Parts: sequence; C-alpha cells; structure tokens
Amino acid sequence: MPQIPIGERKKASPAKPKTRLSSVANAIRLIKVFSDEEYEIGISDLGKRLGLPKSTVHRLASTLTESRLLEQNPESGKYRLGLVVFELGSLVRRKLETFSEAKRFLMALRDKTGETVHMSILDQGSVVYINCLESKQAIRMTLNVGVRKPAYATAAGKAMLAYQPTEVLNGLFAAGLTERTANTIVDPEAFSKELATIRNRGYAIADEENEVGVRSLAAPVRDHSNNVIAATSIAGPAHRLTKKVLALFAQDVVAAADAISLRLGYQPRSAGRIRG
Repeated sequence: MPQIPIGERKKASPAKPKTRLSSVANAIRLIKVFSDEEYEIGISDLGKRLGLPKSTVHRLASTLTESRLLEQNPESGKYRLGLVVFELGSLVRRKLETFSEAKRFLMALRDKTGETVHMSILDQGSVVYINCLESKQAIRMTLNVGVRKPAYATAAGKAMLAYQPTEVLNGLFAAGLTERTANTIVDPEAFSKELATIRNRGYAIADEENEVGVRSLAAPVRDHSNNVIAATSIAGPAHRLTKKVLALFAQDVVAAADAISLRLGYQPRSAGRIRG
C-alpha cells in the first residue's frame, strides 16, 4: 500500500465548538434523577444512572451541595434535593397559581364577549398560550394550551412587544418578519408605528394578520414592578368580530387585563388606560 507523503496528508478538521457546557448539562441531568420514590441517592447509583465516573459525579454533587441545590444526608452519605430547589419551585408554583386565579376574570370576559379568551406569555419572539377558554358559539376559535404563534402577527404578541426593550425588537427585526397573510405587518418601520399606537391606546388588534378570517384584540398584563409579563385576548371569526365590535369590546379586555394585573400587585398610576 503506497504511503502518502507527510506533506500531502490531510490535516484533521478542527473540532466543532460545543454549543453547551457539558458540566452544566450533567448537573441538570443529575438533579432530574431524583423523584418521590427515590428522594435520596448515593454517588455510585447516580454514576450508573448518568453513565458518568464516580469522580465526576462526586464533583458535581459537591458543587451543587455548596449551592444548596443538593443536600447530603450525614448518616447515609446519600444526596437529596436541597432547599434552593424547593424555593425555586415555590416561585414557579406561585406564578402558576396566580395565572390560575386569573381564570375567573377570563371566564367573565368570555361570558361578556361570547368569544374565545386567551392568556399568553412572550417567549423568544413567540406567543405561548397558557390559558384558553373556548367560546360557546358553534363557530369559534380553538387553540390548545402550549401552542406557539409568531408574536408580531397576533394581538397578544403585539400587546406585549409594545412594551419590550429596544434590543428585543431589534432582534425580532433582524430575524425578519415573515408575511403570514396579506395583512401581516412586515416592515420594521410600520411595525414600530403600530407598537406606538398600541402603547397610546392601551390595547392591540390583529386584523387577520396571522390567519385569514380571524381577528383578535389583546391588552397587556403587568406585575408589581409594572413590567408587562403576559396578555389577555379575545379571538373569533372576522365576520362576527368586526372592527366596530372589537372597538366595543376593547374596554372589557383592558378591564380584565387590569384586574389580573392587580392580582399580581400592579399599582395603576391613573384610572383607565384606553385612549380613543
């Protein structure tokens, strides 16, 4: 077999940079091993579950223990989840309970408007629906909890984007606004003007911008720090939710959003946020 001269041998391709820290990923995997059935686990068993050397698992466990994410049973030497995990979980639970309490305001809004009502949050340029109460009418908007839609093409998304920092909007524009329908606002300058209008009047409207035949109206939900963290919206068929009907329902949607905001500790600076 002929030998390839050293000078002509191909150099090994440089290793591709890793997109995540393996130590962080392994720490997360370690925390997820614990369950109600196995709330205390030793280093050897952790190593077997994770497919990692005992020395590596021991270093991870020691670091997590220092951060109080894990605790070590002084008698058995086994590890269990620490108080910090409980504290973080309590924060999430408290937030979910608050959104659960919002349901009565959403139900009242559905009864008042007769349309499907949503509550959603903003996540990396998308709207994620966390609560949905369907209209009782035969022809209605249906949407499952957890569904994502482009924020720039929905009333809920625009209601939240209107109060985001400039860097968030710049990132959105850099990614590009794709035309969903003929009504989708894809020009950054025009979209910025739309957001200014939303801030001025206190609510957002999506006029068949994400889906032909569907209109929606949304108002921002604020927390105790006056930060917009969610949106309350109504959606329905365009033939029923005419622009005139949407204008009539605007006050009801804003009132529901404000009521939920008050539950989150928001202190309004002035009564009523709708301006024409």
